[in-house]
Amino acid sequence: MEAIRQTQKKYCSRAIVTAIALGGFLILIGHQPLGKGFILGSIFSVINFILIGETLPPRLGKTRSKTVLIALGSIFLRFGLMAVPLILAVKFDQFNLFAVIFGIFTVQMMIIADQYLSRMGSTER
Repeated sequence: MEAIRQTQKKYCSRAIVTAIALGGFLILIGHQPLGKGFILGSIFSVINFILIGETLPPRLGKTRSKTVLIALGSIFLRFGLMAVPLILAVKFDQFNLFAVIFGIFTVQMMIIADQYLSRMGSTER
């Protein structure tokens, strides 16, 4: 469980810092809907990633049918959660829909960037 928490802390911290930096920059240069949308999507990306980690331990050591039920419940909960920023972006002009979509993938982008940079650093020339 501690390894999950460390991973969550690492990637969620990076995602929030990136969201604040990029979103703040966009707001400062006059693109408020883009900045707000990216921040909104990023917040829900972090919440989604935390929920993934929280639903892993309850699945361990359970019967197959209970594991499937917990996994499906988790997926439906997280998909419903991901719909919230999308609905807000569609409903309110203060959020840019494409920025929200981009923000929803912030944690995933942090994971990919970390893996890419670690592989670049480990290759010797």
